[in-house]
Amino acid sequence: MATLSDAIEAYLLDRIDAGDGVLDVQRAVVAERFGCVPSQVTYVLMTRFTPERGYLVEARRGGGGGIRILRLRSGVEDLLALLGDLLAIDQARAQNLIERFLRAGIVSSREAVMMVRAVDRTVLNLDLPERDRLRARLMRAMLASVLAPEARS
Repeated sequence: MATLSDAIEAYLLDRIDAGDGVLDVQRAVVAERFGCVPSQVTYVLMTRFTPERGYLVEARRGGGGGIRILRLRSGVEDLLALLGDLLAIDQARAQNLIERFLRAGIVSSREAVMMVRAVDRTVLNLDLPERDRLRARLMRAMLASVLAPEARS
């Protein structure tokens, strides 16, 4: 059974698709549609519409909680830039990035499963913050390997 957060996410995704990757909406309107408080909509925006998942959420000044959701381009250069600047990354963000790589066709399903398992906290049996640093280095190395010309032949 889908949760309220899942329903809100699906609704927003449908609206983003209908708007060619951009959606302007008010939290209160979405909250009213789902019979919840605006903070529930904010929670969905903060956890499911992140740059790692391919979205940017901008607050609009005035207008009672207006927001704009933009779908980011999924070009390889954008993803490399996002990953290249990371010194550390937690497990959830790493998994979100891997899902984005999969959606963009950068990695196969099998590669995505291997990557997710390789960056799992139970595999990287280290204390924080070293575990998150190692995870970032592994993510960069795996992506570089997948993108190498010889890997695609």
